[in-house]
Amino acid sequence: MISTGSGNPGQLRQLKIITQTLVRTKAYQYRSSQIQSAPAATVLLKEDSTNAASGALGLAKDGRKLKIHSCPQFKTPLEERIYRKQHLAAAFRIFADKGYDKGIADHISVRDPILTDHFWLNPLSCTFFTDQAYQWSAFAIHSEIHKARPEVNAACHAHSVHGKAFSALGRELDMITQDALRFYKSHAVYTEFEGVVLDREEGLRIAKALGNGKAVILQNHGLLTVGNTVDEAAFWLTSLDKTCHAQLLVDAAELGSGHKKKIINQEEAEFTAKQVGGPEKGWLAFQPYYDEIVAKTNGGFLS
Repeated sequence: MISTGSGNPGQLRQLKIITQTLVRTKAYQYRSSQIQSAPAATVLLKEDSTNAASGALGLAKDGRKLKIHSCPQFKTPLEERIYRKQHLAAAFRIFADKGYDKGIADHISVRDPILTDHFWLNPLSCTFFTDQAYQWSAFAIHSEIHKARPEVNAACHAHSVHGKAFSALGRELDMITQDALRFYKSHAVYTEFEGVVLDREEGLRIAKALGNGKAVILQNHGLLTVGNTVDEAAFWLTSLDKTCHAQLLVDAAELGSGHKKKIINQEEAEFTAKQVGGPEKGWLAFQPYYDEIVAKTNGGFLS
């Protein structure tokens, strides 16, 4: 807390920076990016659209404007292919690190930027820590999703513990946390469980249930997420699993305590979903996981 009374020059300079970035709670239209603030949110003024979309607001310690990195632009399709494959390999290892690798049942795919009707997929009967051949069940699901959604470049499927547990309820998430709002009007439930997916017709039905959303809860089965990048799709999967966990805890606490859970109102949900659920935010949120797995493995999977 900085006093508004007398102080040393350093404190006064810091106070000047703070007063130049005053916040207000009144909803307004962000002129350069056309992004509106949530009705009850506080938003710093004079931020560029990239920072505003990522929630990166304010100045660095030396007074420079913060600049949050975003998905790189590629000079050639081959350069992009290498990037996608490296981040796919990273996602495999991150999922294994989080305990999502259950035998041969979990898979991640990424579209090839050169042969755009092809996609890369993890192998059958190998852990997420390896990268060779594919399994038919994965192909039946991922091929139909990639065909139905040309803008989707990656899809993730996992039988995570909390995702499986919540899927057994056959219902959508309640909008009870900020993280849940990543999936506001952007997730669905596929209710036609028919065992291991070996039929491309079932892949079609899953793609239809997904619609234009970013996630589908496969009843009695697990979770599936998609994204413009493998980074985005992988982050949505980890977030969805944690959100399912939170939902299970809240539902149990509600029954045990007699307190009623509070649902976020529609107006706040719509604004916040735009802040926390965009492709750029999904990509950005994955980067700490990527950096951590590179450090843990000394980047051995990148070559």
